[in-house]
Amino acid sequence: MKQRFVAMVVLCLVSLAAQAEEGWVARESAHGVSETVDRLEQAVRDKGLSVFGRIDHAKAAAAVGLELRPTTVLLFGSPKLGSKLMQANQLIGVDLPLRVLVWEDANGQVWLGYLRPSALLQRHDIGDQQAVEEKMSGALAGLAEAAASP
Repeated sequence: MKQRFVAMVVLCLVSLAAQAEEGWVARESAHGVSETVDRLEQAVRDKGLSVFGRIDHAKAAAAVGLELRPTTVLLFGSPKLGSKLMQANQLIGVDLPLRVLVWEDANGQVWLGYLRPSALLQRHDIGDQQAVEEKMSGALAGLAEAAASP
């Protein structure tokens, strides 16, 4: 349990750092957080990608007596693509699998956000994987559309 908590804290910090960087993509969702994440997870599975985890930050906060608006991260990807990037620079493993954050803001609006694959490749100085970056970018955009659209 302690390892899971540490992993959640690390993912939260990575997500916060990603928001501050160029390359952060955020779009409004027409659904609540749970439904947006459910739709995202189904779209991921429909594309034949692997779901590696779902982290409910609000639930974790409640477990330690803290309040947090609905905030969930879905971790997913394709080992076939991710491994190619790790062959180029193993350190990108800290940013893989891909993750999408779904959260409710102070006004009650639900958002879906992620870091562009091009920003990940730039962060890890991977310049020779254009085809992988394009495939990941297209997949993320399509998954976001499927999850957030009415």
